[in-house]
Amino acid sequence: MRVERPADAGAVQRAVVAAAATRLRVKPVGAGHSFSGIGVAPDVLLDLDALSGVVDADASTGRVTLRAGTRLHALPRLLAPYGLALPNMGDIDRQSIAGATSTGTHGTGSRFGGLATQITGARLVTGTGELVEVNESSRPELLPAVRLGLGALGVLVDVTLQLVPRFLLHAVERPEPLDAVLEEWEPRVSAADHFEFYWFPHTATALTKTNTRLPGDAPRKPLGRFSRFVDDELLANGLFRPVCAVARAIPATTPLFARLAERLTGNREFTDVSPAVFTTRRAVRFAEMEYALPLEAVPSAFADVRRLIERRGWRVSFPIEVRAAAADDLWLSTAHDRPTGYLAVHRYFRESPVEYFGAVEQIMLAHDGRPHWGKMHTLDADRLRERYPRFDDFLRVRDELDPERRFANPYLDRVLGG
Repeated sequence: MRVERPADAGAVQRAVVAAAATRLRVKPVGAGHSFSGIGVAPDVLLDLDALSGVVDADASTGRVTLRAGTRLHALPRLLAPYGLALPNMGDIDRQSIAGATSTGTHGTGSRFGGLATQITGARLVTGTGELVEVNESSRPELLPAVRLGLGALGVLVDVTLQLVPRFLLHAVERPEPLDAVLEEWEPRVSAADHFEFYWFPHTATALTKTNTRLPGDAPRKPLGRFSRFVDDELLANGLFRPVCAVARAIPATTPLFARLAERLTGNREFTDVSPAVFTTRRAVRFAEMEYALPLEAVPSAFADVRRLIERRGWRVSFPIEVRAAAADDLWLSTAHDRPTGYLAVHRYFRESPVEYFGAVEQIMLAHDGRPHWGKMHTLDADRLRERYPRFDDFLRVRDELDPERRFANPYLDRVLGG
């Protein structure tokens, strides 16, 4: 495999043209955060780290153009001069903006779509080396595909986002009875700006997170340095790592540790700038599978997973995460054309996820689930076509922009076909 590090659009074009001349495949890679094989480079890997920073920004309209390799964790600093912020974020900020949008990264909030819905325009290099601009006035018919393109349509050079004025979040994190949270799932999601919960198997408690949006000039009441260290570093990372290791060696200890986590975490309240509330540092390695479900299906699907774990007698040390998102019109978005709930399962990286994830996946499919493109799943093009009404429209755009499959890899061959 050859690695190239283009610093501008012209260098990306030259790399693609050179690869085409020798019939090599090209794969742009951001942070390498995906759990699926979507970012695996068969022949030529394009490292886009040098394509970073703000290209253009207009504080009056909220439109900002970012180079494709810009990391999400750099955005607070880059956007500060303009007083702008992403409308919503997931809980990880290590990804590049191109990687996050191309794989369908999302946060939570029934009125907010995933990161790709914030894109209003993009420039990308196609499989023939052509630099194409896509926005409301130039090739707008391609936007529903390009905004969430899986890296299958071209190499994104930059993206233009519709941002919002800087805002704060008032965060309330509370342990609550799991059954009550599931019973009130849709009303809770609808009532809050951003609502999610975690559940440690072998407990009866949901660790809920409710975030309310406040103006950017509202008073901040951030977590103290010591409190943040204890909750986010000592408990969530430092202590959790050896807990997972012990639970792997002695599975019978898992319920005990889960009940300990139930008592020690998930009870705090603070107000801070949005990125500081949305995101959390994750230092314990894991594998992840996440499925998108019709919003109303979440409680029944969750109950099925809960019963599965109890029936099989599995000892699962990592929590299950449950979130929500608004419907959107992106052709390969997991929230395409329906209000959506997300259910994510995790496994400590030294434990095989195959049996657990495989059984959970069958439950998700029975509830009309769609897998997250950047996380583990087993579906192929035939099964995915059944779940995406505009699947073949996306393939037609792929035929136009990458007729020789310059950007193909084994994962894309499986989920999109050859």
